[in-house]
Amino acid sequence: MDQKEYGGQFILADWPSSSVLRLSLNRPPLNVFSSPFWSSLAANFAKVRHDPDVRAVILCSNTRAFTAGLDLKEDGLELIGADSARSGLLLREHVLEFQAAISKIEDCERPVIVAIHGVCYGLGLDIISACDIRLCEAGALFSIKEVDAGIAADIGTLQRLPKKTGNDSLLRELAFTARTFGSKEACELGLIAQRHIIEGGKEALMAHAIQLAQQIASKSPIATLGTKHLLNYSADHPVSEGLNYTALWGANALQASDVRESIQAAMAGTLKNSNRSYKRLGKL
Repeated sequence: MDQKEYGGQFILADWPSSSVLRLSLNRPPLNVFSSPFWSSLAANFAKVRHDPDVRAVILCSNTRAFTAGLDLKEDGLELIGADSARSGLLLREHVLEFQAAISKIEDCERPVIVAIHGVCYGLGLDIISACDIRLCEAGALFSIKEVDAGIAADIGTLQRLPKKTGNDSLLRELAFTARTFGSKEACELGLIAQRHIIEGGKEALMAHAIQLAQQIASKSPIATLGTKHLLNYSADHPVSEGLNYTALWGANALQASDVRESIQAAMAGTLKNSNRSYKRLGKL
């Protein structure tokens, strides 16, 4: 596990434990995003997808906030002199590239735990909606901020949150008004589970995230990868299609040695033994 393979501009990387990679946003004071920043984040998650040493990822912040969102001035395109058609094509390509960058989190095929403290505004919601498990410090603040900039959120919030939260009316109110809301309302929305609201500040939040990541990393990597893949597939397909696809997936996955090892461990009463280890995934 080479720490130097990860990190880069505005991203710190370390391994808090075996097979658990931590990526920390690091652009003080508030992690305001620019094109190089989100490109660096995407590059790290693209590496994760092909790294057999990573079984779980923690995404967090090294500054006093998760992120205050996107720097619209710094991230803007230079379109002076271009006609409307050419400007439109350039803007479309820019947005598609930006969307694909954030989708790297969802597509990395490893469980991603995001640990949120301070403010999480605008692009922050796009990012955390692409993560698998969302933890937050009790004092965290959120806002779907884009309407205050005169735009509709266009990098994933409006596509993912309706599927991942259970309060459509509240979601629409928050998206229409850009109102700031706290962890209690985030729980009411379904964005954060009650048990994932952590008291005790950033240190307690990180300890909880690491413990959860370690638990996930101790499981079969074939099983956790498959579970994430099938959950993501089923979110966009009817139940019947999801079941059929799962049968095809399982026809291959059930042949893994992990299944035999888990059954043997269960019979021996050692299934919960944290010292057990599974073979690492292969690498192309």
